[in-house]
Amino acid sequence: MHEAKKTALVVVANGSESLETVTIINVLRRAQIEVTVAAVGDALTIAATRDILLLATVRHADVLQHHYDLIALPGGEVGARTLGANAALIQQLREQRLAHRWTAALCAAPALVLAAHGLLDGKQATGYPAFREALLHYVDLPVVVDGHTITGQGPASAMAFALMCVEKLVGEARRRDVSEALLAH
Repeated sequence: MHEAKKTALVVVANGSESLETVTIINVLRRAQIEVTVAAVGDALTIAATRDILLLATVRHADVLQHHYDLIALPGGEVGARTLGANAALIQQLREQRLAHRWTAALCAAPALVLAAHGLLDGKQATGYPAFREALLHYVDLPVVVDGHTITGQGPASAMAFALMCVEKLVGEARRRDVSEALLAH
């Protein structure tokens, strides 16, 4: 019997951290996870950090009715603030949590998106240290998993964060294969 392909939604906005965004997308796709990159707003071109332009595949508003095995949010303070201010995304994240599907947030996103809307209540989490006060149960580790929530600290932990997303979606063996191919072991 053929298992359905796992799906991931990576939501971005102007100011999203470019290294984190590309790492998440790249690693998930290496694991044969179907990745949709959705831009908040009307434009598909995102002005990410470090003067890097990223091209989303869809507008976020056009995928609100879809269900994904994982919704991943890269950091970057400006981008994370934009994501945190998007009511449709917050509702989608609430539904994701209620359905016990995976949510992953990196860098500024755990504090500015998840914690800001009560989506980390009762959960241990990590994030960019400058935002640690916003995380009630902050853990000083590169990646933290609690329930169906994965959080990561920042650009340097983006690879470990993305590999943890792979492990939780498609298993340790696939994570190991992708990790070895990346020389990340």
